[in-house]
Amino acid sequence: MTSYRIAWAMALALSCHAATAGDLLAPGIVSTGLQETTAAVSPDGNTLVFMRSDLAEKDDTLLLSRRQEGQWSTPEVPAFSGEWHDSEPTFSPDGRRLYFVSNRPPHSGDAPLVAEMGGHRFPGTNLWYVPRDTNGRWGHPVHVEGALNDGAMIYNPSIAANGDVYFSAHRADSGRLFQIYVSRQTPQGLAPPQRVELGDMTRNRMDPAIDPAQRFIVYAGDEGDSLGRADLYIAFREADGRWGKPEHLAGDVNSEGLENAPSLGPHFGELYVASDRQPAVAFPKKRDDAASLQQRLSGPLNGSRNLWRFDISDVLRRHGLKETPR
Repeated sequence: MTSYRIAWAMALALSCHAATAGDLLAPGIVSTGLQETTAAVSPDGNTLVFMRSDLAEKDDTLLLSRRQEGQWSTPEVPAFSGEWHDSEPTFSPDGRRLYFVSNRPPHSGDAPLVAEMGGHRFPGTNLWYVPRDTNGRWGHPVHVEGALNDGAMIYNPSIAANGDVYFSAHRADSGRLFQIYVSRQTPQGLAPPQRVELGDMTRNRMDPAIDPAQRFIVYAGDEGDSLGRADLYIAFREADGRWGKPEHLAGDVNSEGLENAPSLGPHFGELYVASDRQPAVAFPKKRDDAASLQQRLSGPLNGSRNLWRFDISDVLRRHGLKETPR
């Protein structure tokens, strides 16, 4: 066991609110030396859609893998991606839609979306979805209409069972940093976004993962006790409908690296996380030759972001939550 894993095992044992240790998701197949984030797992657990990009995240593409005999297949670019800056996929709880964000223009023939913040211009994002029929066939991408796409800066959508859309963005009422918003589903469509009140607005909050029943929310940020550049937090819905004080997810979920883009899997307490954690290097190390060095530095855990799977069911049960049908 490396010194990194020993340290985290000790932290896990000492924490009374710990989640179980995580597993690197399909190393060499899904998690590689490139940048992988945002795992979207279908309700039946047999389809995985995620984002892969260069280390600067200037070229984001969606990839799809299928579970075959208990293993994830070699990922392929689905027909609805590969042409635009597509990222941050998420399934609707019924599995009939895959949502994602993209800089593709809402109207064919228009220029790609561009956003601007602090004098910098970069690829903009609008919310789209791809329908999926009962036979697993994908339709064509559909642009989601509504004020949530104003400003072309919508990130990491997450869909509740009633159709409410949670996401992170920088909007007029965000302050200096990013905040989390919700657009409620109404008979007339999605209502204008409302900021999710989670506390002091001087804190950066992004990447919400909403429980389908909206009993809790997991997100990335720093509430003042982050171990690294960003950690994962959880807030629970209180009896009066407001959100409780965010809690730092302890145990192996967070590290001294960057944790973000959480998503909930189909099983109770199943949490997927993007993390750039890597094991410590002890010196003197076992002597590398050119081949071993290339293999180690180009593989997973080289400092790029990978996808990890955790179990936070104990955390949920301690707050009185029980599994409900998705």
